[in-house]
Amino acid sequence: MTDFLDKPAAIRPGEELDLGKLEAFLRSHFPGEAENFGVMQFPSGHSNLTYSVTLGNQQMVLRRPPFGSKVKSAHDMGREFHVLSKLHRAYPPAPETLLYCDDPSILGAPFYLMAPIGGIILRRDPPPGLLFTPGTARELSESFVDNLARLHSIDYTGIGLAELGKPEGYLERQVRGWIERYHGSKTHDLPEVEQISSWMQQNLPRSNYATLIHNDYKFDNVILDPDDIARIMGVLDWEMCTLGEPLSDLGTALAYWVEADDSDDLQELRWGPTSYPGSMTRNELVARYAQASGRDVSNMVFYVVFARFKVAVIAQQIYYRYHVGLTKDARFAVMPEGVRTLTRHALQSAQSGKL
Repeated sequence: MTDFLDKPAAIRPGEELDLGKLEAFLRSHFPGEAENFGVMQFPSGHSNLTYSVTLGNQQMVLRRPPFGSKVKSAHDMGREFHVLSKLHRAYPPAPETLLYCDDPSILGAPFYLMAPIGGIILRRDPPPGLLFTPGTARELSESFVDNLARLHSIDYTGIGLAELGKPEGYLERQVRGWIERYHGSKTHDLPEVEQISSWMQQNLPRSNYATLIHNDYKFDNVILDPDDIARIMGVLDWEMCTLGEPLSDLGTALAYWVEADDSDDLQELRWGPTSYPGSMTRNELVARYAQASGRDVSNMVFYVVFARFKVAVIAQQIYYRYHVGLTKDARFAVMPEGVRTLTRHALQSAQSGKL
């Protein structure tokens, strides 16, 4: 199974770190380590940048904001470090933090280091040679949604994260904020945006409770046990974690979950092996979550509409950085088509009342 572990690669052009300054900084905090020092980059991910750091016998993972980001609040390293430092003990899949640096003279931006979690990350398709049976797909679907319900059950006050967000008025602020973010990074005219914006504001549910939410829960943010890929060992990318409506978190997971019967344009956006035989449907995921959490899920269509719009805006923000020349990552060039697909299907769900 070691052949399927997530591995770093060469650093992408334009995303290099000042290795001299970084090594000096690390050695001041880990003085006993041997001379061996090296940095590579994990090639996936579209937002905060993630690097593998070797210092002597110690392996670490470094997280820093993307170069040229326009949305500073979405890349608050200090906040992310604070969340993980509190969360890890109560929720072991959250990575263990090691060190935080708020001195921009080292790498040009704040960054932090955490302990690595060795495991398998499933992206669009399982890697060649990895056995992925219908039974495995079913067990992983169950584990995936049960793990989200587990996160939502954590006593966030008890672990010291009560100040993380403002639950009151959460949905209203989120809808308004993501509409504003879209217009702040707009590059194309999409007629669906105004229709979705109006529908969300008119159909805003009343929020009665709040939990700790991840806000970007999907397969490529989940690390699986190499000996049992239906078991979740780690959950990554906590940059958008906050206190808010748990059904919005489930909605985000559903926005990324493409079924076998979905249209070809949605299939192009599949983020994991969610359409493989044995995988749950979105409706089955919702039913499983309701059973695990005891929550009323009768208004899930709203949360899926909002989540698809939110994911579209995230893609639009990433594309904006590419469009204005702040990043040269060629993966971002095709994102406008994904934005169109997500907004189109968000509107279709709003009009049909189906997930």
